[in-house]
Amino acid sequence: PDMYPGNCWAFKGSQGYLVVRLAMKIYPTAFAVEHIPKALSPTGTITSAPRNFSVYGLDDEYQEEGKLLGQYVYDEGGEPLQTFPVMDKSGNAFQIVELRVFSNWGHAEYTCLYRFRVHGKLA
Repeated sequence: PDMYPGNCWAFKGSQGYLVVRLAMKIYPTAFAVEHIPKALSPTGTITSAPRNFSVYGLDDEYQEEGKLLGQYVYDEGGEPLQTFPVMDKSGNAFQIVELRVFSNWGHAEYTCLYRFRVHGKLA
């Protein structure tokens, strides 16, 4: 609900995934990931921020391997809110989107996601 340090969805280690069911089917155009800025971090670092991640579109929640929509890197030195365009231009519509995090910026115990947004056009 807010961007205070620690008010995140944390998962153990540096790899994890999040599956989101959208209110309606859309043609995804971009994704946004948000983490607290270094200035708000008690340690002055954001090593728990996701680093390498991919986003997939799924036809249903039981699908094991979705359609890869793009592979991205969250820049720890960049703005807290970073937007990434869809790389796959096939034009498929989805109601379920999966965010897979493959690494973070060095935190050994956990990774934090503060906000993940999906942008698109109604199908």
